[in-house]
Amino acid sequence: MANYFSIFLVAMSALTGGVWLVYALFYAPKKGHEAAAMAPSGSSSNIVSTDAELPVLVDNCKQFFPIFFGVMIFRSFIYEPFQIPSGSMMPTLLEGDFILVEKFSYGLKDPVTRSQIIDTGEVERGDIVVFKYPLDTNIDYIKRVVGLPGETIIYSNKQVFIQAPCEPGQLCERPQPVQLSSEGDSEFLQRGVALDLFTEQLGELEHQILRHPLNASAAYKYDVPEGHYFVLGDNRDNSQDSRFWGFVPQENLVGKATFIWMSFDFERAEQDFLPTWIPSSVRFKRVGSIH
Repeated sequence: MANYFSIFLVAMSALTGGVWLVYALFYAPKKGHEAAAMAPSGSSSNIVSTDAELPVLVDNCKQFFPIFFGVMIFRSFIYEPFQIPSGSMMPTLLEGDFILVEKFSYGLKDPVTRSQIIDTGEVERGDIVVFKYPLDTNIDYIKRVVGLPGETIIYSNKQVFIQAPCEPGQLCERPQPVQLSSEGDSEFLQRGVALDLFTEQLGELEHQILRHPLNASAAYKYDVPEGHYFVLGDNRDNSQDSRFWGFVPQENLVGKATFIWMSFDFERAEQDFLPTWIPSSVRFKRVGSIH
């Protein structure tokens, strides 16, 4: 849906700007000459204003072009707003959070074809990224980057281990566990059970994750291909991520989630007078940077 809106903005910018440009280059000069020829002889003014004589269509295009073009530039290359639709990134992001995604973090892309124009930065471990879901690129997903290209990720007993890239024939380093510290029970429940809260250390970044105390976890190994990333949700036992559908290609990245600009609670019951899509409260304390 987000890509369709980008195409719409590009199309409307081209249409409104094109109509205005064609009129200014080909029709306005002709009308100016005609008006000058009809002016009384000996007139002291050689300047003829045609703005007041713009056809309605051209005038509307002139007014709307800066709006469409400005929104397209801002949304395609600077920041794009997203709404968090689920709890897979709790406790970092909650359902009802409205976030800004920095589009220039990893490169500037064509808003229609999504091909890379300029490379502006590298993905870092721990980044929260928005990306096109690899199995359906019309859907946007948001997860945290855990594994970088060439690494091996082991997920065993709900613990993440990272093994650095290793060339064939070389002595490989042992997989290193991602440091965890327990924070006890969280305020979040899943099927009536309080989820365990942990602080996880990914490189220099500390962030919190949730784990279900009862769900068992087997050991799995994932070799991250070059040009791809291994991503996880912070709500580890309630997230569809790279453990289930694979890796995120570099070209699918949309940007880095950086800021919560608004957050709403939607706790209305079906029998309430107001519809459920109307917020029940505003969570002002959640507004701020994302870590």
